[in-house]
Amino acid sequence: MTRTIITSAKNELVIGFDQPFVMIGERINPTGRESFSKELKEGDYWRVESEALKQVEAGAQMLDVNVGVPLADEPAIMAEVITLIQSITDVPLCIDSSIIEALESGLSVYKGRALVNSTTAEEEVMERVLPLVKKYDACVVAISNDDTGISEDPDVRFEVAKRIVNRASDYGIKPEDIVVDPLVMPIGAVNTAGKDVFRLLARLRNELKVNTICGASNVSFGLPNRHAINNAFLPMLVGAGMTSAIVNPLHEGLVQAVRAGDVLAGNDPNCKNWIRANRAPAPEGENGGRRTRGGRRGGRSKA
Repeated sequence: MTRTIITSAKNELVIGFDQPFVMIGERINPTGRESFSKELKEGDYWRVESEALKQVEAGAQMLDVNVGVPLADEPAIMAEVITLIQSITDVPLCIDSSIIEALESGLSVYKGRALVNSTTAEEEVMERVLPLVKKYDACVVAISNDDTGISEDPDVRFEVAKRIVNRASDYGIKPEDIVVDPLVMPIGAVNTAGKDVFRLLARLRNELKVNTICGASNVSFGLPNRHAINNAFLPMLVGAGMTSAIVNPLHEGLVQAVRAGDVLAGNDPNCKNWIRANRAPAPEGENGGRRTRGGRRGGRSKA
């Protein structure tokens, strides 16, 4: 079984075929959020702290960290934000930037083994990102597109992913340290997008033996009531063999949908995670159901 191991200073997270699905919180990202962008540029990180804690509390096992703001010092901001997040939570982090200097800045202060997001099959990108991944003994997200863009043909996307895996081996990066994004297409534009990605997942798992990741909400782009589609899609991805995704764990029902998918796919032995998350709390005043002296449950025994 392929296992991708990501760590923080104190915790280890395993992405694997036989492991619970890994939810990577997406909300530390200023894209399309004007006030968040302004705060980051000014060095005001209260929202970073809030988003980190809320996502972990909701069930995210890892956090994606993207601080890309135009005309800001992204490398400096990345280092400060990574340091801040690691001071308040122990979940591992995915360092997300298209700026190589920001990636290295984040990796240089990161405590543990990070996931780097990301490289494509473009030769120039691989030549910059892959040596950095090797230097810091990180893992990397491999996105299945190249100089020609994103193909709608899943077999072409497989070949692109294979090219990245083979190129990474030239730098001594093993397949288990690569998490492939097969690129989920919008179902509203490509009616076979769901079936295509399920077939592609099988090839990535069986032929390349790599773990996988995606931006799950891409599937519903442009459609009304997107959350309903996303929440239905995630358990299907779990069943098809996807092992992680970048999601918003604060969306109603999303975490429960993923956990249910784990149960049904056999990735939650004895349903332990499901039971722990859904067990009803003991009624107040009953001491958690424990027996007290005199053999009664809760309260004082009679004289």
